[in-house]
Amino acid sequence: MKSSFSLSLCFFFALLLLQRVLCENRASSPPRGWNSYDSFSWIISEEDFLNNAELVAERLKAHGYEYVVVDYLWYRRKVKGAYSDSLGFDVIDEWGRMIPDPDRWPSSKGGKGFSTLAKKVHSLGLKFGIHVMRGISTQAVNANTPILDTTKGYAYEEAGRHWHAKDVGVKERACAWMSHGFMSVNTKVGAGRAFLRSLYQQYADWGVDFVKHDCVFGDDLDLDEISIVSEVLKGLNRSILYSLSPGTSVTPEMAKDVKGLVNMYRITGDDWDSWEDVSAHFAVTRDFSTADMIGAQGLLGKSWPDLDMLPIGFLTDPGSNEGPHRTSKLSLDEQRTQMTLWSMAKSPLMYGGDMRKLDDFTFNLITNPTLLEINSYSSNNREFPYVTSTNGLRFKNRGLTWQSRSLLDTVPPESDTFGLTSCMDPKAKGWFIKIADNDIEQVCWKGSTRNRYKAPFCLYKRKSRLASDEDMMYKQQYQGNVHLLATDAMEVCLDASPTRKLASKEIKRGSFSPCKWDTNQMWELSNDGTLKNNYSGLCASMKKVKVNAGFEGIRSWIATGRKGEIYVAFFNLSPEKTVISAKISDLAKVLPDKNLSNASCFCKEVWSGEDLGEAKESISTAVETHGSALFVLDCS
Repeated sequence: MKSSFSLSLCFFFALLLLQRVLCENRASSPPRGWNSYDSFSWIISEEDFLNNAELVAERLKAHGYEYVVVDYLWYRRKVKGAYSDSLGFDVIDEWGRMIPDPDRWPSSKGGKGFSTLAKKVHSLGLKFGIHVMRGISTQAVNANTPILDTTKGYAYEEAGRHWHAKDVGVKERACAWMSHGFMSVNTKVGAGRAFLRSLYQQYADWGVDFVKHDCVFGDDLDLDEISIVSEVLKGLNRSILYSLSPGTSVTPEMAKDVKGLVNMYRITGDDWDSWEDVSAHFAVTRDFSTADMIGAQGLLGKSWPDLDMLPIGFLTDPGSNEGPHRTSKLSLDEQRTQMTLWSMAKSPLMYGGDMRKLDDFTFNLITNPTLLEINSYSSNNREFPYVTSTNGLRFKNRGLTWQSRSLLDTVPPESDTFGLTSCMDPKAKGWFIKIADNDIEQVCWKGSTRNRYKAPFCLYKRKSRLASDEDMMYKQQYQGNVHLLATDAMEVCLDASPTRKLASKEIKRGSFSPCKWDTNQMWELSNDGTLKNNYSGLCASMKKVKVNAGFEGIRSWIATGRKGEIYVAFFNLSPEKTVISAKISDLAKVLPDKNLSNASCFCKEVWSGEDLGEAKESISTAVETHGSALFVLDCS
């Protein structure tokens, strides 16, 4: 009897150990799957979702696509008047938590939530994911629902009282792009943390395997909420992959604060099917690879910079209330370029097209065995700067030097760009107070130009007004913070995170809007020279950018395969076909472990399928406009 008990105990602890090992191996390679947003916006139904999930299992599962994700507003009723930022159309439970709209998700009726749907997804051999928003819904705050204490199973009680949604919702920190929908919770109080625990415990109870957390990163950074959620996920008895979205204005410095807390994090705004969106990813991807962020230590596993979903195949339109109704606007060459960059940069691969209309070209592209091998197993992935072209387009010193036949030796003009970054970033320090001729204080950037005869970039501190009761209340709330004006004569204030359309590629930071008591418009100048925004907690910075840089010219990436092969990708970002070349001897400059001085390299180009034989001195090929070439080199 004793021996039997000991064996049972050993078996129990073995299972716990196995579970811990599995949990600590989250996202060992970039996650791969399907997401509903690009094809259905927010209006997807259970039937449409299951149809797509079944086809993912049938056609893509064998190629490593394992997640199927319901994107945003699965709790919103699809009725007249409902749209992405409407108020009052959501379905919430007695504890203020979002639950699926039963008309669109009939299996959720009777308090089942997504549990029945998750079981169906799991029966297909797939994993189930959902999109969630920051904090708490405005609808729950307006209803002042009680907060669930998951450890006790009833309303949260502390300091002799029960806590409700209005006690934890922070209306001044509403989500910038869904200001009527969601706001932050006060994580400094136990009730705020209890509410977040109740959310993620419910997701685990439903059988969720993947959470895409929106409006807490980039311009909307809420490090406190990310940290609390990460801790909650660690404590659950279910492994849930943690993803952040979107990543507008994200820098490697900012991402260093979150990479260890999550498994995926977007490093761009929303990506749609336009060449401008695709080409904009090259510079930011280069910066993250240079900072060694690809495959860094994450939440109980690894973390991956995410370039967003793949908007190819059959899609809808950004912010639409329609389902899939058109094909991708990217040319076939542009689609190859996107898939090649995503794979070389080891971005998670989340296909966005309607699986029911998956054509042969798209299927062959997203299941290309070489690209998937690179995406999962390659190493040393980074931009390769030593390439040239017959058009005079070339690289130099990590950055793109833009040249053309008609503008040889012309340096592109520079401009100062206002942006947001982590307050720990040294590049955020450089703001100071200056007194203008009219005795009005200005906040200026000392490093805005290298021309000492050019005036620095400056903003005007807003003058104090006659104090109404409301003004006095907000003055006390925002003590030490100021409004910043474009001129001393106009009541328009710098707005750090303006309202934008859901699918817009990026916020135009530095925009001005009529002054109001809004956390987006409140700034604090610190003694260390940083200018902190009250809403996002990020700091303002100025940086120089070259006109046309990143949108014209050539780019290249390099990586090492798990069998020692070398992958080299050429990208033609210019508006005309060009021949791109690289010397074999230059490969070792970014692959120091490779001795290529006397090596013989045999080369194959993936897209043409051409076996090029021995490449003795260089590799070279003509690349179509916005197209790419991908070489596999076996050097011995």
